[in-house]
Amino acid sequence: MVPAQVREHAGLTAGVPLILLETTSGLVVMTREQARALVRSQLAGTDLVAQLLTERRAAAAHEDAA
Repeated sequence: MVPAQVREHAGLTAGVPLILLETTSGLVVMTREQARALVRSQLAGTDLVAQLLTERRAAAAHEDAA
């Protein structure tokens, strides 16, 4: 249970689902929206498709060489 003062300060309302994330620094509690924003910011500027293609091409080259 999140204390009322913390809920009010964070703008949380009753029934808002929270995510408990374990990190090397400890536990972090966030809303789904906050988690989504965090992941998007961590992936910003990352070309996931290019990374996947590079990995697939490397794996195919390794299989061809064997």
